[in-house]
Amino acid sequence: MARRWPSAGVQRAKASVVTAEFGQFALALALCLSLAQIVLAAVGRGRRNAVLTGAGEGAALAAFACVATAFGCLIWAFLSSDFSVSNVAENSHTEKPLIYKIAGAWGSHEGSMLLWCFALTGYGAAVARSRGLPWSLKALTVATQGALGVLFIGYMVFASNPLFRLADAPIEGRSLNPLLQDPALAAHPPFLYAGYVGLSVVFSLAVAALIEGRLDAAWARWVRPWALAAWALLTVGITLGSFWAYYELGWGGWWFWDPVENASLMPWLAATALLHSAVVTEKRGALAAWTAFLAISAFTLSMLGAFLVRSGVLTSVHAFAVDPKRGILLLGILGLAAGAGFGLFAWRAPLLKDQSAFAPISRESALVFNNIVLAAVTFTVLAGTLWPLILDALGQQGGVGAPYYNRVVGPLMAVAFLILPAGPLLAWKRGDALGVAQRLGFAAAVAVLSGVAMIALIEPRKAVASLGVAIGVWLITGSLAEIVERAHGFRVPAGESLRRLKGLPRGAWGMSLAHVGLGVFVMGAAFEGAWKIESTQVIGVGGHVQLGAYHLTLDSVTDRLGRNYDAEHAAIRVTDPSGAVVCLATPERRTFATGGQTTSNVAICPKGLDDIYIVLGERRVATGGSASSWLIRSYIHPWVRLIFLGPLLMALGGAFSLSDRRLRLAAARRREAVA
Repeated sequence: MARRWPSAGVQRAKASVVTAEFGQFALALALCLSLAQIVLAAVGRGRRNAVLTGAGEGAALAAFACVATAFGCLIWAFLSSDFSVSNVAENSHTEKPLIYKIAGAWGSHEGSMLLWCFALTGYGAAVARSRGLPWSLKALTVATQGALGVLFIGYMVFASNPLFRLADAPIEGRSLNPLLQDPALAAHPPFLYAGYVGLSVVFSLAVAALIEGRLDAAWARWVRPWALAAWALLTVGITLGSFWAYYELGWGGWWFWDPVENASLMPWLAATALLHSAVVTEKRGALAAWTAFLAISAFTLSMLGAFLVRSGVLTSVHAFAVDPKRGILLLGILGLAAGAGFGLFAWRAPLLKDQSAFAPISRESALVFNNIVLAAVTFTVLAGTLWPLILDALGQQGGVGAPYYNRVVGPLMAVAFLILPAGPLLAWKRGDALGVAQRLGFAAAVAVLSGVAMIALIEPRKAVASLGVAIGVWLITGSLAEIVERAHGFRVPAGESLRRLKGLPRGAWGMSLAHVGLGVFVMGAAFEGAWKIESTQVIGVGGHVQLGAYHLTLDSVTDRLGRNYDAEHAAIRVTDPSGAVVCLATPERRTFATGGQTTSNVAICPKGLDDIYIVLGERRVATGGSASSWLIRSYIHPWVRLIFLGPLLMALGGAFSLSDRRLRLAAARRREAVA
């Protein structure tokens, strides 16, 4: 029986249907335009025809416009609750708040792939509109972006259509996963995908340069802004995801080495190595082949993350469990794109020679060491993530947990952190190790004293955690020492130092800010991991919990009706040793009417850099008619604010460096030199 629309909504329903059909047409047109983008740009490069390459750039812009139109149609379908669209019926509900209706557009497998293609074609359009690239390299970069567009848009159109319509639409939708109905997670995917897909540009630049045979300093200069933008956006995306896991899941932590978390961490590590390697290639003409390899690897790891999350091979709270057949198609896309990139690298890289040599003690060597450690950490995380899948394919059960990552990744990164502040102070080609040690003497003394203070003053005494805090202080003070050195601090009059500080390029400030942010993060992670306090108790109303120096009292638990859920709402009074009230925590346990899923809404009481973190667990009904009780899980997370502040400072440093006009001016000078 055909669905009968309510009379008041007939016109709106018809408009929604037309919008969905128009969006599907826009996606099909985007696929055709991406094909044209490849042909026009590649043929134009081969024939040295600027008209054809310009037409290829125009096709890139038109493809982005079509995907943006389809994305807008999907968002409108969610806003208008058009349940004739399968994606909307599966992931929306009329009672869902507006922000989550919009976020529902990328809260599913199909919608997230449309967001991916929106970012991919957007970056392709940005490359097409960019100035500074030699026309031949630009044409091949645009063609490669078009090839990636054909792969992913084709997958979406033929196997994962976000605007697929149902013949018999339901009256009401099933609603979005309650865990995803959160402001931080609404912003998390756009930032994450902007970072993921931003690495497609460095992939395309690497492929184009390998074809052209020009992996030189000028090419590295063109790679850096794209890599920096992708890295900064990916940093924000990962931080938002970590913060969401911290306060929404109620597991009591901020990072769990979940396979999906690892899927975003691996391209971030590769992008970090790429940024440092590109500096060496740009400044000294060295490591060009390695820089190209990292450019290909970074986006390959992004595609691997897309496969792991969407293939159904992983079980995670934020993985998309979908038809494995679509996972095979994604694996094919990964194999085709990565295989072509690495195959081209294997063919062309042996012909590329570094243009300069450098001494073991030099800035180049410090950056190479940084890259070696980051590569080792990336391989460690990759092996730990894939090992359970390999065992499963062999018919065995097994896996690795947090101890594996902590024992391997921790020491490797600690060594890199010890070397990091020295790198910017070393000269290119041949450095003065003794001179650098002298300039970092004060920073080293402060770091050592910080570690000793941790061991002496804080109980229980934990040497490893104290070392972590000392390393964090070392990173911060070492980065500040580099700024002082640039300003000739304490060697010239204060006015002259201030003048030099004002004249420092934004790139220098951005680098130092990113390194300071890393130190802030390391301090927070080391302190929180070692001195976290937790308690789990079952208590009734009026019951008490002792949490470190704090006293928690369950004053009441009442029923509360939310917009699209019912909740048990607890009032927990937190007092300090003097009896003064620190805060009134109100954790909830929510049950969503649509789907019946139950989630925890964590209560967090900020206390300086610390958090008092309280989770209301399930109700325990006692026998004999006595009063009910509830499971209360509570934690003290010391210095946890630094864990989230640090990465935001890192991303801000990346954005500050990206605003440095020297990148554009130097690119223009190099372009003139090439011409």
